[in-house]
Amino acid sequence: MPTALHGKKIMITREKKQATEFSEKVLQAGGNPIEVPLLKISCIDNDTTRQFFDEAKPYNWIFFTSANGVDCFLKRDGWKTITEETQLAAVGHKTAEKLEDYGYQVDFIPSTYHAEAMTNEFPEPDRLHESQVLLIQGTKSRDVLPNWLADKDVPFDTVVVYESLFNYENRQKLSWVLAKESPDFITFTSPSTVDAFLEMNEGTIEQDCIYVCIGTTTCNYAQESGFENILTPDEFTIDGMIQCMSDYIAVKG
Repeated sequence: MPTALHGKKIMITREKKQATEFSEKVLQAGGNPIEVPLLKISCIDNDTTRQFFDEAKPYNWIFFTSANGVDCFLKRDGWKTITEETQLAAVGHKTAEKLEDYGYQVDFIPSTYHAEAMTNEFPEPDRLHESQVLLIQGTKSRDVLPNWLADKDVPFDTVVVYESLFNYENRQKLSWVLAKESPDFITFTSPSTVDAFLEMNEGTIEQDCIYVCIGTTTCNYAQESGFENILTPDEFTIDGMIQCMSDYIAVKG
């Protein structure tokens, strides 16, 4: 779909490294990407994480819910927790690809890329009672997986390896883009991007544009925060977001 976005201005709010890939896909689809990274990712290095990695032990199952978590976990001594018997669960194909980049094979990916689908589709969850389970999380990770395991009385460990920070350096750029560029679509790829937008835009919600959320979790959060005119793709990926915008343009122009 080389011209599917027909030159529409697409504001990309995700972290800079990930925004680059999104921009390339927008360009390929005939859109005009405007990068305003509202988040920055920082790997956590504190007494808690240092103790975890110093005392790292093998696990039977490790759950990853983001590519950022993969990076920050494996750039440290995360390999100590992975043996030939360890099985890996990834929330979606981007997280799985990141694990594969490090040379690991993924054993479980849900059909829909969010934590609820991981809990609903995980094969033979009762067998986790026989396993050592580890959750890799960020500071803003949701409680879906921990609550699921706790409800099933499955013992598990958690290590928080990254934090999503508001990128205040781009506050002025955000104001300029909204005032001068008038983007047609503003994209949100996590509840954190919604929070960052509101924080840096002084709580103002632009009414003359369409907001595109990567999935139902982000969509619901945006709605609860007061956003309207929201699109959500059937497939919770960047490609799905682009297809969603393309379909909207085809109907609305």
